[in-house]
Amino acid sequence: MKEQKIHTYEEAVQLIHEVGILPLAPLIPDHPSLYQVTHGEPWLTGTDLDPWVWRARFPSDGTAAYGKFLKKKSVFISQELFPWVKAILGSPLPIEDRYKNGLVSNASLELFRQIKEEEGIETRSLRVKTGMNAKEMKKTFGQGLLDLQGTLDIVISGVKESRISLDEKSAWQSTSFETADHWMESVGLHEFDIDPKIAKQELHARFKSSCSPDSMKFFTKLFQFEA
Repeated sequence: MKEQKIHTYEEAVQLIHEVGILPLAPLIPDHPSLYQVTHGEPWLTGTDLDPWVWRARFPSDGTAAYGKFLKKKSVFISQELFPWVKAILGSPLPIEDRYKNGLVSNASLELFRQIKEEEGIETRSLRVKTGMNAKEMKKTFGQGLLDLQGTLDIVISGVKESRISLDEKSAWQSTSFETADHWMESVGLHEFDIDPKIAKQELHARFKSSCSPDSMKFFTKLFQFEA
C-alpha cells in the first residue's frame, strides 16, 4: 500500500478516523503507521508538526486511545473502535477476580490499583508509590504495565512533567497512565458491557470494507474473526 504523506495534526486525526487502528511504527501488513505516513524531518523537533508530540494529543483530545495494545507495540485505536477492541481483547471480569484465578500478576494488580487511585499518574511516581523503584524491580514494573496495556485495562494518557526529583530545578517528561474506563468516560464513551460476539461482528464489517487482503488476514487472526 502506498500511503500519501501527511503533514499536519489534523490530517493525522483524519487518518485515524479512516483506518481505525494506526500503529506508531510499521506493524500491520499493507496498513499505514504514523511513522510511514509522515516525513522524517519534523520528528523530535517539539513543534506542532512533530508526530512524536501528536502521540500525546490523540488521547488528550479524544481522537484515539494510545498504548501498547497489539503484539506489545504502540498503537492508536480510534474512539469509535476502542470499545469493540476492548470487548474482544479485554476481559469482562474485574482485575481482582482475574488475579484470584491466576490470570493477572501481583505486580499488575498493584499497578492497576495505584493507577486507578491516581488517574494520569506518571511513570516515576507510579514506580515509587508501588514500591517498584528499585533497580531489580525495573523488569517487573515494565512487564506489569505491558500486560495491563495488552488487556486494555490501562491506556497511556500522554506525557507530563515529573514531580519527583532530587533537584527541584531538574524535571523531565514522563509517560503517564490512566485506566481505560476512565479514559472512555472522559471522552464520552459509555459502552462498557459490549458482547464480544457483537464487537467482532462490528469490527469485522468495519475492516472488511476498507482493508486489503493482507491486513485483513492480520486482523482476522488477531481478533479471531469467524471465516
